[in-house]
Amino acid sequence: MKNLKAIILLFVANFVSSVAQGISMLAIPWYFTMQAEMERFGYIYLITNIIALFWVPYSGTIVDKYNRKNIFLILMGVIGSIILSIALLGFHLGTLPWVLIVCVFMLTFFNYNLHYPTLYSFVQEITEEKYYSRITSILEIQGQLATILSGAGAAFLLEGTKNGVLNILGFNIEFGFELNPWQIYEIFLLDATTYFLGFGIILLIKFRPLKQRTKVVDSVRLQLKTGWNFLVDNKSIFVFGVASYAIFVSILIEGFYLLPIYVKNQMQRGGDVFASADMYYALGAVLAGVFIRIIFKKIRIPESIIMLTFATALIYFCLYFELSLNIFFLLMLALGVVNAGSRIQRVNFLFLNIPNQVYGRANSIFNMANILFRIFFLAVFSMTFFQLGNNIIYAFLILGIFLIIACIIMYYNSKQFNKEHSFTNLET
Repeated sequence: MKNLKAIILLFVANFVSSVAQGISMLAIPWYFTMQAEMERFGYIYLITNIIALFWVPYSGTIVDKYNRKNIFLILMGVIGSIILSIALLGFHLGTLPWVLIVCVFMLTFFNYNLHYPTLYSFVQEITEEKYYSRITSILEIQGQLATILSGAGAAFLLEGTKNGVLNILGFNIEFGFELNPWQIYEIFLLDATTYFLGFGIILLIKFRPLKQRTKVVDSVRLQLKTGWNFLVDNKSIFVFGVASYAIFVSILIEGFYLLPIYVKNQMQRGGDVFASADMYYALGAVLAGVFIRIIFKKIRIPESIIMLTFATALIYFCLYFELSLNIFFLLMLALGVVNAGSRIQRVNFLFLNIPNQVYGRANSIFNMANILFRIFFLAVFSMTFFQLGNNIIYAFLILGIFLIIACIIMYYNSKQFNKEHSFTNLET
């Protein structure tokens, strides 16, 4: 495999920064949950998505216009410095205003919107086509292993140890020492440190591009129009790309907003269960990364995505009911499998059917559709009704119906997809 060393270093840098980012992004919503301010956080998340609607077009054009290694270096250097400054202020004051905690959440969220398109575009640029399926599976596995470590770290840091014992994944783990829960600014300091570590690893990357890219000189509006025109000319890619994003739409709402409320209000549990749920989700995603290519080896991508989307809807319908802790964890495991499986299949499709030159801009269109859906659902779920009692279960019912509609759309378009495009996996 060409550029193997560069790919390995890229994966290592991504893994290192993802662990601490994951801890922060678990700690922040749980902080607001424990402060009984999730309604406020819901509106903050809504505003974040509205801003992202304007940021995403720029992020997509940045991915296509500039050297992707340099994008990573700037991201890690700038965001790491800002989060470090906020963490140090927290140490100085002994606390952090909620506005600054929100700033870290928003920065990390906006970083995701540039980081992942850059990551996938970079990988596509330096990898031979015959390895796309394998590389996307490895990306999923390493990303979810980072999430498992994030979940364990979050449980450890958010709850501390009680009599030397911490509950992780539903099991009591004996640590033999007492650890008080970390303050939010201490977690941010850990987060900032890994940004700088990732920066150093990215500096070591040397690669030879395997895809030819022409210099992009158009304005952002014209660049975005290029991505739009490509998708308009390839309507089946457009419809499939938007509809297949339905699982991801729901996951971002479920993971950052609905799940902490569900754990606290419906299950009457603490931060250890919230973090463990994220770990089970990540474990399921790892399983998907290992086995998804085998499971769907002889099934075309549209059919596999429909099956996984339908399975996700069933999981949300189950969360409508009162569940034991073990069943809840099992559903989180299954949710990780279906989401990661659909993402791997979806990325394979995009790699196969969207030229690297316009990948970032076309992906921006999909991300904007994703954000519009999230804005709608967050506007609904931020209403006081969903914060009362266990009314959060109705949010999962609504998301399940949304996914069923996506399945119907993909089903009726699948024949056209199969006529126009190659959807089978690259490797046999």
